Amino acid sequence: MKIAGVMSGTSLDGIDVAIVEIRGRSIRTIGFLPTPYPKGVREAILALDSPESISLWNVRLGELYARAILRAVKRWGSVDLIGCHGQTIYHHGGRHTLQIGEAAVIAERTGLPVVSNFRARDVAAGGQGAPLVPYVDYWLFRHPRRARVALNIGGIANVTIIPPAASPSQVIAFDTGPGNMVMDALAREMGLPYDRGGKIAASGRIDRRLLRKLLSNPYYRRAGPKSAGREQYGLSFVNGMKRSGLPLRDLMATATALTTSSIALAIRPVGRADLIVSGGGAHNGAVLGQLAALLPLMSIATSAEYGLDVDAKEAVAFAVLAYETWRGRPSNLPSATGATHGVVLGDLTPASA
Repeated sequence: MKIAGVMSGTSLDGIDVAIVEIRGRSIRTIGFLPTPYPKGVREAILALDSPESISLWNVRLGELYARAILRAVKRWGSVDLIGCHGQTIYHHGGRHTLQIGEAAVIAERTGLPVVSNFRARDVAAGGQGAPLVPYVDYWLFRHPRRARVALNIGGIANVTIIPPAASPSQVIAFDTGPGNMVMDALAREMGLPYDRGGKIAASGRIDRRLLRKLLSNPYYRRAGPKSAGREQYGLSFVNGMKRSGLPLRDLMATATALTTSSIALAIRPVGRADLIVSGGGAHNGAVLGQLAALLPLMSIATSAEYGLDVDAKEAVAFAVLAYETWRGRPSNLPSATGATHGVVLGDLTPASA
């Protein structure tokens, strides 16, 4: 079965489409196509503040998703199903979550069935609604003899800890804290979309006092399941850092250290393991260098070295999750999300007639 997986993350930078073929337990990525959001979309989403604006952008994002999918299909051929995560506009783990991007619009424009709204059912079953990618991490990276940690550094950083020969119930996963979100916000203050290669962070100085203050947040030492989002690490968090009066380069260095330190706090107890990094943070040399220093017992590689494009991983994951939904199979991991039981994720919108 060929599936288009669609992801737009908390960084609000655009739409990722992965075309995936699944045969039994074999996953093959046929193609990956990122599409930046048109100018003004990010700002409009951040400004959503009324039922009217949410309703409007729910439809507009559906149109944008459909166009991105059709571009990918034109390049790599037809698909049978679409799995669309949608754009998160609010997430309170364990209580409520909302992703927009109208599935009915996508189905009408593409003529294909769409699985969407993945997180709500896990929340209804008592879970955090996140992270959901660990199901796919387990599928891709489980090893009979080696412990593995799959680390995705998107807007938020999350980890999946897979013990040797683990059963699904032994997998531990949670959001560690900020990924690129704070760093990207500081880069925009400097007129850049992000800190390319970690060069800005490398040119600054880590303010250890501010870093200790930021790391005193009890979230970092709380056991999972737990999840985080823009609600914790958005504009108010960045403004709080700026009130320190530090130069932007030093703030960038400190924000980068916050990301890597919070990741290290979360996974250092695992000890010896293969650390498999994906997401935008996998391109950041400062992040990878700090992780290597903080986690000397771990062998660090990117997911590309395991055959999975670092930028495509989450889009691939939602293709796989859509496939499981289509088959009527649960695809949350209660040990990761805290749900009381496994559930079939998402809503199915049939293809247009």
